[in-house]
Amino acid sequence: MLASIVAENWLTARAVIGLYPARGENEDIVLYTDESRSTEGARWVGLRQQHKQPKGRFNVALADYVGDKDYVGAFAVTAGHGIDARVAEFEAAHDDYSAIMLKSLADRLAEAAAEWLHLQVRSKYWGYAGEEALTNDALIAEKYTGIRPAPGYPACPDHTAKRELFALLDAPANAGMGLTESCAMTPAASVSGFYIGHPAAAYFAIPRIGRDQLEDWARRKGMSIKDAEYWLAPLL
Repeated sequence: MLASIVAENWLTARAVIGLYPARGENEDIVLYTDESRSTEGARWVGLRQQHKQPKGRFNVALADYVGDKDYVGAFAVTAGHGIDARVAEFEAAHDDYSAIMLKSLADRLAEAAAEWLHLQVRSKYWGYAGEEALTNDALIAEKYTGIRPAPGYPACPDHTAKRELFALLDAPANAGMGLTESCAMTPAASVSGFYIGHPAAAYFAIPRIGRDQLEDWARRKGMSIKDAEYWLAPLL
């Protein structure tokens, strides 16, 4: 099926990236639209680990990896344009296996596109790792410098961060991507997130937060406590 996807152009990939002057502010990351850092383009309202850590370890937030005069990237990529019509054909023919397989392959292609795009950002567009020369195994093991945390994942469990991300990148116009009311991305085979280039940046999990952080986060988001409880329910 992968050969058919390529040979017959079943799917179309699109992507958009942006690199922005930025700074960390407690748990938030502020992204600016200009080098003078006078106009705030977006505020990535973050969370901090709050569980008890072993001796020598600290409760971290993604904003800890962004300095006062730093840069942060953003991206949205999809490999799902064209998938709906093809899936509908398979389902109409009662070929559920092929429909499921196509969805699975499209998801993998979206992840591969995100990995390739990150390489281009590190080595070319941002260029902070211009001399990078890693093997495929090293790339899979994420031996490169920097991370690309995605809203909804352990270090950034807030799915609503996609709203600010998509607005910042104008993902609907630039990549044909959208968000549902529940912040699911469309087309389905899509990936989005941020780029942090700090050499010490690492992925981590925020398993639980206290009521105090919930209320503070809601205030910073401009969100009601009830809505904050809904979006962060798995952490409470």
